[in-house]
Amino acid sequence: MLKAVLFDVDFTLFRPGPELGPEGYRRVGERHGLELEPSLYVAARSAAIEALQRNHELVHDEEIWIAFTEQIVLRMGADPGGARACAVDMVREWERHENFSLYEDALPVLDELRRHDLKIGLISNGQRDLDEFAAHHDLEVDAIVGSKAHGRVKPHASIFLAALRALDVSPDEVAMVGDSYEDDIEGARALGIRAILLDRDEVRPEAPDRIDTLFALPAALGLTPA
Repeated sequence: MLKAVLFDVDFTLFRPGPELGPEGYRRVGERHGLELEPSLYVAARSAAIEALQRNHELVHDEEIWIAFTEQIVLRMGADPGGARACAVDMVREWERHENFSLYEDALPVLDELRRHDLKIGLISNGQRDLDEFAAHHDLEVDAIVGSKAHGRVKPHASIFLAALRALDVSPDEVAMVGDSYEDDIEGARALGIRAILLDRDEVRPEAPDRIDTLFALPAALGLTPA
């Protein structure tokens, strides 16, 4: 019996604002005397994600996030001499709660889950204080597990288990919803948690248990309109 739903945060419930996108990188680069090419951002970020997942041991460490961001900056055309300072500033932008906004489909779906008496949890990697972030956005949830406080990042089993303990549920009583196949979906399924991929950009159209909008989540969970 389903008792709770866990949600990833960035690109699942929350949309990073323009200060965290290609033009944001360009503007931060200018402050450091760097000319970053916005058109290279998507490919740069994808390559940095691949390198991050391949080369670190799932321990939360600020230096990892700085190095990850530095790779993006370098791949956007930065001079190596100024890339790290630019990356540190960019990481600080990702820590600012006001640089994020809820997707339009987030609150209506969370309300629908509440009407079915389901608990709601957040589980996220990143440098932000997740409790402060939820409070800033007036988001009421039953459990919050951020990698900064927990010490491990998804897909490490311990961060999922911490969320299950906080919600007081077992793996077969919870579903995980997230946008990262490697972090959210594979990490959850390895523990026997049902995982639903939120594929807003239709990157994995062939994936099982896939939705392209949160509005499709209640039906995917087998919930009838409350």
